[in-house]
Amino acid sequence: MPDVTRRRPVWTLIVVVLAALLLWLILAPWGPGLEQVLGRKRVFVNALFGGLTLGALYFLVASGFTLIFGLMRNVNLAHGSLYLLGGYVGYVVSNVVGYVLITLPIVFVIVGLLGLLLQHQVFRRMEGEELRQTMVTIGLSVVLADIMLWIWGGQSYTLQTPEWLEGPATLPVVVGTDRQGNPVYMRFPQVRIAILIMAIVIGVAMWLVLNRTRLGMLIRAGVDDKEMLTASGIRIQYVFLAVFGFGAGLAGIAGVVGGTFQSLAPGEDTRFLLASLVVVIVGGMGSIPGAALGALIIGLVEQIGLVYAPTYSVVFTFLIMALVLAFRPQGLLGSRR
Repeated sequence: MPDVTRRRPVWTLIVVVLAALLLWLILAPWGPGLEQVLGRKRVFVNALFGGLTLGALYFLVASGFTLIFGLMRNVNLAHGSLYLLGGYVGYVVSNVVGYVLITLPIVFVIVGLLGLLLQHQVFRRMEGEELRQTMVTIGLSVVLADIMLWIWGGQSYTLQTPEWLEGPATLPVVVGTDRQGNPVYMRFPQVRIAILIMAIVIGVAMWLVLNRTRLGMLIRAGVDDKEMLTASGIRIQYVFLAVFGFGAGLAGIAGVVGGTFQSLAPGEDTRFLLASLVVVIVGGMGSIPGAALGALIIGLVEQIGLVYAPTYSVVFTFLIMALVLAFRPQGLLGSRR
């Protein structure tokens, strides 16, 4: 973080100012003038927290995608199908075992094994052939979508929230006053708070592994100079196989998490594939902090846009992507290779 601050002082200042402004809008009492411009504080704060949790879900999907696409340069356009498949499998498993903490590792293993199969049988045979990978994985996504439609039909599914996460939690954020003048505190679903914490823990763990362990060093070295690493006797193909399986497993976990507060239905695979692409492009290819920043920006823009300009909320998302591509094509936290 200090290195980023030294290299990008202007951007650091902008981020600090925006963070301070958002913190002030959350904690400070709103006057009539501010409410006339932004509406009721309760609506704004709920949209803000909703954007944070949506960004957390996007990060869970995009973190696996940034490992596969951004770091390993494997163009896997079937990643959204892995998300939806994980949600469907999680729905079936949760109905059998009845406990989400058991469902998550089971789904991770099942979808991760499918990822291992894709890497070993598909991507290993098409290394460096981005166009061929694109066409093949588009075909795979269509096939997987039809198989899931055949098995689960066209209806929507929602996973049951664990009992200990049901209901809202009261946050220390004042959103108004009642008729007696007493402060009214914000109430927000506990399951969304748990998703946000889960995304933060996974993101920090992935960054530590990639930047502070020998495994992370091997992954980054293998991407930069695979031939030299192979010549030194290290079987980098097994490392790449494990990374691909891990990224696919994360997409499956994201499907379970997303199914607790959003519906699982045909078409969600395409939506989350596009979201992952936008997040990786905005944040920077192969960067875990970049994926977190990109997911946060896109999640906030979508939710706040739905509240204040619902007709143009999708336009805002792609406008941000276009601006990043125009002025910083490697992404906000990406590095030039």
